[in-house]
Amino acid sequence: MPLKSLRMKFINIKNVLLFFVMLFLNTVTNAQEIIKDSTVVVEKKTTTNQRQKVDGVIATVGDYIILDSDIDKAYLEISSQGGSVKDISRCQMLGKLLEDKLYAHQAVQDSVKVTDAEVKSMMDERLNYMIQQIGSMEKVVKYYKKDSEEEFRTYFFDILKENKLTSEMQKKIVDGVEITPEEVRNFFKKLPKDELPVFGAEMEVAQILVEPKITAVEKQKVIDRLNGFKKDIQEGSSFATKAVLYSQDPGSRSSGGFYKMTRKTPFVKEFKDVAFGLSEGEISAPFETEYGYHIIYLEKIKGQELELRHILLSPTVTKEALDEAKEKATLIRKRIMDKEISFADAARTMSDQKETRANGGVLINPNTQDTRFELTKMDTNLYSQISNLKDNEISAPILDETPSGKKQYKLITVTNRINEHTADYAKDYVKIKELALKEKQIKAIAKWFDEKIKETYIKIIGEYRDCNFTNNWLKK
Repeated sequence: MPLKSLRMKFINIKNVLLFFVMLFLNTVTNAQEIIKDSTVVVEKKTTTNQRQKVDGVIATVGDYIILDSDIDKAYLEISSQGGSVKDISRCQMLGKLLEDKLYAHQAVQDSVKVTDAEVKSMMDERLNYMIQQIGSMEKVVKYYKKDSEEEFRTYFFDILKENKLTSEMQKKIVDGVEITPEEVRNFFKKLPKDELPVFGAEMEVAQILVEPKITAVEKQKVIDRLNGFKKDIQEGSSFATKAVLYSQDPGSRSSGGFYKMTRKTPFVKEFKDVAFGLSEGEISAPFETEYGYHIIYLEKIKGQELELRHILLSPTVTKEALDEAKEKATLIRKRIMDKEISFADAARTMSDQKETRANGGVLINPNTQDTRFELTKMDTNLYSQISNLKDNEISAPILDETPSGKKQYKLITVTNRINEHTADYAKDYVKIKELALKEKQIKAIAKWFDEKIKETYIKIIGEYRDCNFTNNWLKK
């Protein structure tokens, strides 16, 4: 639902920042040079021996240069992802590129690490998406106006590596920004009443999961298969290739099962325990988590950080086990409908979902960590399951499948509905805190730009010196 924030300066800044973040992401001197002569150009001879302008260096930020054609490539990248470029001027695009170059330059100065393996993983994922959208690798190469796949891959790798440096630097700046309850209160008090945001209609939802029982035979089949993979790898096969071909983890399959993690990374305990118990180069025995069975290969230990690959396989669920799970879910629903037990108590005692059992099956919104789900932002699958439910009505057993392919039945109910409303401090504290934190992060980024622009060698050339930039790139 729309916010009144169109009239709010902090929300406007927030929207602009988020918009630009979605775009295609060692000498220090205090002087900035603005060249008053014509743009530097690269020239080549045509077949008729005439000289023709090919490209021009229009800006330098630290160790990075920006070519005039980089603006065209940025437009192309936005278009390739389905974005609109009609309202983005060349000056605005140059401003975004200058920001990216400064982020990347400072990331190098601060020794922010981005490995080739990470970049390759990103590239494989992006290429798979583009091929699905465009049709073939040949069409992708042609779309980006490259002469060969090799030339395109080199070009694309460099872009993604720079973008990764940019995003890591952005993350480093805002990760340390925290906000106190007092700051949230003061933020809310400063908002004029006629400029308070309007939050859209929301729901609170609870569910009970019933997982089919896996037979010992099916579990052993998966364990044996993983042990076979381990033996093949120890004899020379590629772990990454096995993961791409066989792993059932959609989050890492395309990157060969690759993950980076620390003790604070939100992986399940069993996975962490095994990962941190391995030596570099070691492959674990098969082990079980709530997602299925895994093997882990620990590639590198970098201080407190691990670089690893894993393969996930889930045992096959038999039709008999699925039928039994559906029957159990049906009986639970009947007991609730007959008032023998409340939905919350049934969830606490009979649900197979550990994360929601303790709070009566109430779901947590993964984007906000709140119990509310805004209808316009709700997962489409969840919305389709609850959209026709009345208050406190319980769905019939729904056959659900997780991203990793795990099948289960669930009962779902809407426990609360919140209509569209103007922000209320007590009721909407989590959302208000998020807005206050965003504003504080924006201020931290603005301060960072002010400081780093002063410290960094920056040169803007030609007609672009007349641009009206958001940041003080011209140091006026």
